[in-house]
Amino acid sequence: QVQLVESGGGLAQTGGSLRLSCVASGRTFSIYKMGWFRQAPGKEREFVAAISRSEIKFYADSVKGRFIISRDNAKNTVDLQMNSLKPEDTAVYYCAAQGTRRPYIYTEVMGYDFWGQGTQVTVSS
Repeated sequence: QVQLVESGGGLAQTGGSLRLSCVASGRTFSIYKMGWFRQAPGKEREFVAAISRSEIKFYADSVKGRFIISRDNAKNTVDLQMNSLKPEDTAVYYCAAQGTRRPYIYTEVMGYDFWGQGTQVTVSS
């Protein structure tokens, strides 16, 4: 099993920045891609970004050019630097990890085996 704990959420103004961090523990050697998803009230959980073990990065179109995902395999962490924040970025953000190699399924919730508890990000207009 793998446990994921997020931190770094909070309140930001439009145009501001926040940095989210996620630390993995447990059977971390079994982790393949790691990702970030978000869920706004009344909406489905959606893909934000993902990063492979070799640090190949993938982004949703809605955050491309504004968010940066990074990973430190030695520390078992994955971060999400969020810049130029917009009110529509308001959501609970979840860290996720693949315990099974799924090279082509990384934008879907079903592609991940382990999830953090989520951290709230609120962007005021």
